[in-house]
Amino acid sequence: MERLDKEGKIFYTKKGIPRLKRYIDESKGILCQDLWIDLEALRSWHIERLGYPTQKPLALLERIITASSNEGDIVLDPFCGCGTTVTAAQKLNRQWIGIDITHLAINLIKLRLKDMFSIEPKRGSAIPVGKDYAVIGEPEDLAGAKELASQNRYQFQWWALSLIAARPYGDKKKGKDSGIDGYVYFVEGKNIVGKGIVSVKSSHVSVKDIRDLGHVIERDNAKVGIFITLEQPTRDMKTEAVSAGYYKSPATNRDYPRIQIFTIEDLFNGQQPQLPLSIDSYKKAEYSKPDDSELDF
Repeated sequence: MERLDKEGKIFYTKKGIPRLKRYIDESKGILCQDLWIDLEALRSWHIERLGYPTQKPLALLERIITASSNEGDIVLDPFCGCGTTVTAAQKLNRQWIGIDITHLAINLIKLRLKDMFSIEPKRGSAIPVGKDYAVIGEPEDLAGAKELASQNRYQFQWWALSLIAARPYGDKKKGKDSGIDGYVYFVEGKNIVGKGIVSVKSSHVSVKDIRDLGHVIERDNAKVGIFITLEQPTRDMKTEAVSAGYYKSPATNRDYPRIQIFTIEDLFNGQQPQLPLSIDSYKKAEYSKPDDSELDF
């Protein structure tokens, strides 16, 4: 009592009863219970929502990781989906491993890490350097792309779309072929968004594919069409694409080829579609600069 009184930790009521002063920063708080009702499921109006159907709140994974690991520990999520566990681990200075079976999910995670932490995968190595990370199992050359196409054409489509940051049509749905595999978006005017159609083929391409893409562009009132092929396009395909003419952008006052053909090899070499003022196909994750993080992967 004397020590606390000297430290100014005691106050006296009007009736002279001593009471202990308690400060918030000295309190350990209330122990977390096994029923968590303070974390709300993601709704359409939440800023962090990306549109992935099974996305969990970042705060939920931060609580789980904080309670069950220390900085520098490795966090493993074998079904990582859109990467909430991965991003929470990165934010909390943990090392991490995320596993998912679809290239659709992997692409979304890469975009999320780039938007939140400004980090991108290191190509050509399974061992990350600095703040980079490695994507294992993703094609890194033409042979790998052909192997993926032979295994699963839908996975090939989703992976190929990621090379130009396009949004898959229907996301995970494998329904009737509408001639559309993905979309790209761009500014067409004030408060006006333009749309481009993306078609991906892994084999047996011909001039008919370019004509079909032209019909889809007209049907969907799109401005441009992008054709991605694993095989080399024929001369007739190139001629047909040129004959489609140009789209003049009101936003830039420039002309852009109405149908553009790219091989996977072209995209590996850094070529990208010619589009006016591109808009992100996915909602951007909110930027979150991590503390002095160690090696992450």
